[in-house]
Amino acid sequence: MSEIYSSIACNLDAHILQASLPLFEQEKVEAIEWSFDTLFKVSEIPAWFTDLVKEFSNHNRLIGHGVYFSLFSGKWSPGQQEWLDKLQKLASQFHFDHITEHFGFMTGEDFHKGAPISIPFTAQTLALGKDRLQRIQDACKCPVGLENLAFSYSLDEVKKHGDFLAQLVESVNGFVILDLHNIYCQVHNFNIDFDDIIKLYPLERVREMHISGGSWDETQVGPGRQVRRDTHDESVPEAVFEFLHNAIPKCPNLKYVVMEQMGTALDTLEKQAIFQSDFLRMDSIIKRLGFDYDPKIENTFTPLNTSASNIPLEDHELYKQQLQLSHILETAGSISEAQAMLRSSSLNNTAWEVDKWAPYMLQTAISIAQKWKNGFA
Repeated sequence: MSEIYSSIACNLDAHILQASLPLFEQEKVEAIEWSFDTLFKVSEIPAWFTDLVKEFSNHNRLIGHGVYFSLFSGKWSPGQQEWLDKLQKLASQFHFDHITEHFGFMTGEDFHKGAPISIPFTAQTLALGKDRLQRIQDACKCPVGLENLAFSYSLDEVKKHGDFLAQLVESVNGFVILDLHNIYCQVHNFNIDFDDIIKLYPLERVREMHISGGSWDETQVGPGRQVRRDTHDESVPEAVFEFLHNAIPKCPNLKYVVMEQMGTALDTLEKQAIFQSDFLRMDSIIKRLGFDYDPKIENTFTPLNTSASNIPLEDHELYKQQLQLSHILETAGSISEAQAMLRSSSLNNTAWEVDKWAPYMLQTAISIAQKWKNGFA
């Protein structure tokens, strides 16, 4: 079994870096995950941050995590091509051990101003996702992976997600980021057991795990109904540490476990101390379990000798539906209004299965879209 590296999602953020500094000094941080595209609009990256990234790059301990690509946008955009061009340039400057992206598409008319939302699991969206994943791999020339979504509209969608992810990544010999807090969201929001949901994922294709914290949203549906959100703004819940302990032995190709937290949630010394404590606890679990089992499968997820076609695949009907859905989520004043708008939209009676959407999750989608419609400011 190769070593599992205790890692931090480390970006150009003063609070994250301040919280992480004691861990770097103790040489506890064995790899960093860099959300590289959050700096695409920064004109000049400070030399000291470049030096930090380069240091981990030189030791083959740098992994990249995309945020804004919008994998399942039905229409190919100039912004997506620009994203790939910038990734290709970065991959020539730094050595990434792998590159990952979020599952879903971005709400907002240009799909770069919202939050990742799921799509129907169909042959058409599978083909679209495969096309986009191949383009990412062509740009970075290294293993590529996708992260499981925290948000779903229905239990049926939750149950299909793992198999759909498996079909997607297999096309490029890719892998899965198993985000355990995202699993925690599904466990709570749809009353499903961890042992049941974990079986639905291609665990032999898990190369990376995420742990983080989140928040609770009160809903108007049912008395005291709470929805768990993957907001990365609190400490890691006890249940997520338990999930980590249970999941590691099930994933023979695991290489990185990454702790994530928003810099805005690390603005006091007390919060930074909790962050450090959570990281050390994660590291102790990894070290205790990392060498205690024999992997049955070995996969380095080396890219296949394939490349994308010259013309990106598009699905104009899907794009039209995505525009409509984004508009509904961003403008609806209530759940009932959103439901009425969905019934009269082109999404009705399609693979979106809007009639099966849990009302409390629809309300959450409205909340997410309306909060982020002007971007991740």
